[in-house]
Amino acid sequence: MRVLIFGASNNPERYAYKALELLKEKGHEVFLKGNKAGIALGFAIQVGKNDFNHIHTVTLYVGPQNQQNLIEDLIQIKPKRIIFNPGTENPNLYAEIEKLNIKVEEACTLVLLHTNQF
Repeated sequence: MRVLIFGASNNPERYAYKALELLKEKGHEVFLKGNKAGIALGFAIQVGKNDFNHIHTVTLYVGPQNQQNLIEDLIQIKPKRIIFNPGTENPNLYAEIEKLNIKVEEACTLVLLHTNQF
């Protein structure tokens, strides 16, 4: 599955990094978008770009206070599903996202992966 980690980090202490490790281990095709360019586990963290193609799932690691352009980004990315990880929940956006035919899921990507529910 093609997965975009939105809010990616090259800091091994961050949950986005831990998700990258597990997604990679489980064989998913992973892409990274963050607010700082860098490399995480050999993957480039893209900044500002939204030219990701055929993304199935966006797993979100950006708090509500930094989600101002989320709808515009999702319109360009066109994922099938977006996972709002703990701390990223934003009920004000859910209806707008669902109008785009994107499934909204409040869940923890790490738990979903560990329990084979991803």
